[in-house]
Amino acid sequence: MAGDCENGRPKRVLVVGAGAAGMACADTLAQHPDRFHVTVVEAQSNCGGQMFSIPIDQKEFGASWLNQGVQGGSHIYHHTFYLFEKLNHHPRPVDLQVSFGKGNTFWTNVYPTQLVARHSKEIERFSWVIKVMRWFELVFAMIPIKVSLKMFFFSDEFINSMIYPSLALFLGTGNATPNLPTVMMERLYTSPTYGMWYPIDRKMLTSNLPPMVGFPEATAVYTDWQHSLEKKGVSIRLNTQVKEVISRSKTDGVRVSIIRKLESNSSFPSEEGAKQPSNDPLKEELLEETYDEIVFCVLADTAKKLLGNQARWIEKKVLGETKWSDDVTVTHNDLDYMKRWYELEYNKEVAVSDLGGRDESGRVEKAKELFQPMYLIKQTPADQRKLEMSFDCSAFQYQLPKDVPLEKHVFQTIFMNKKHEETWSKHEIQPDKIVAESWWHQLCHSYTHYLFVVPFLFLLNRVRSHRYHTRFAGSWTLVNAHEVAVISGIAAAYSLGADYPKELKEDQFARLCFRLYLLLVHWRWFSG
Repeated sequence: MAGDCENGRPKRVLVVGAGAAGMACADTLAQHPDRFHVTVVEAQSNCGGQMFSIPIDQKEFGASWLNQGVQGGSHIYHHTFYLFEKLNHHPRPVDLQVSFGKGNTFWTNVYPTQLVARHSKEIERFSWVIKVMRWFELVFAMIPIKVSLKMFFFSDEFINSMIYPSLALFLGTGNATPNLPTVMMERLYTSPTYGMWYPIDRKMLTSNLPPMVGFPEATAVYTDWQHSLEKKGVSIRLNTQVKEVISRSKTDGVRVSIIRKLESNSSFPSEEGAKQPSNDPLKEELLEETYDEIVFCVLADTAKKLLGNQARWIEKKVLGETKWSDDVTVTHNDLDYMKRWYELEYNKEVAVSDLGGRDESGRVEKAKELFQPMYLIKQTPADQRKLEMSFDCSAFQYQLPKDVPLEKHVFQTIFMNKKHEETWSKHEIQPDKIVAESWWHQLCHSYTHYLFVVPFLFLLNRVRSHRYHTRFAGSWTLVNAHEVAVISGIAAAYSLGADYPKELKEDQFARLCFRLYLLLVHWRWFSG
């Protein structure tokens, strides 16, 4: 069995990366201290990867922290919730409200607008087309959305203003949305479990308020997770990174070169007498270490770089087929900017009380009091297919007060793909209103990802993996989502011989999701 001890001792497993995938992998392996000795290395000074919190002014905003990056997710994130609950952290439910476009291109899932009425016939036709796509799912799994929608003669305004924003929101695919395989769009409208917009509204397209959750304080979650794993014997080494893989062999395991940053000993006293760190750069220590197994829980391009000359041709090919963009999230409270580009409040000028003979006056009346959008999307004037995404964190994140005027709200605006920086309006945000900026290296989802990466990952994670002692995990293996990252980490541990958590075995939906992932990415059957 993959998890059997080597020469009477636990297998030494190196997990590279302490994000959701790496921590989930370590957590699953830590169930078996007699079989695995786990070391996690993380280049940053904290665990969590792209999920972390930043401090904010409590007097100004009503809370002392704000989640940056991953803020929440779908109600179907059973593996994520299981891990949060184990750490005594609890996500909060919220009914999602969205705001897409501005003025005559504005629409929402809360009340009908003129844009919806203008495309009523296309919406009704789309509700039929999406069923056809479900019938021929295998065919449409290989056709990008931008092609399939044109096959059925939908207008550019309907596609760009309604369909693309509704997908980019939930999938986190941004400007890569047109290149997604059609099956991903189809599932969002037809699946009773995965479908954010299920059931489709033949008059309004989307009229439900999808159940979502806001995540607890990210840094607190991952700090507690770190301490929990350390108590179980897992060695977590922050400010430490793999420089390169030196060798991999069937008999001698994996030899790696590791850089460890050392805290400077020099410090100076503050006026209060407490020692403050100096401005001296951190010193580095170069180590060479050997492990029985290595699990890369980092981005695919990073894994390829670390493998270097040791990478097999298939690893170079598959990891190299992933495509990336550099995005920036600006956290701010520039209300003027938000009002310039988004609809933040009920707009009576574009509200519609009748949709093809269906009375919508009740929905419109409720919207006057209810409408408080959490997710917002703007189409850039230079290119209608280039999107900008924003969040009203005060409406979505539970720790922020909900009864304050818009002037006190905190917003996050994501400008996507630095290659298209000329389409950004980032310079319009007042500098004195900016709270923080964070850059992200993000996977560009595309139909090519599902043709040339996902179907061949089993060649990396299963075929001859016993010889190369290597596994790969992370949300990039399927789709950008915290839940996928967690499942991928558990799957990597399972492939090494760890047990699937017994609490999750009792959750039929969680087991189904895990089984599907394991089959897709590892070509392994889950018999639990």
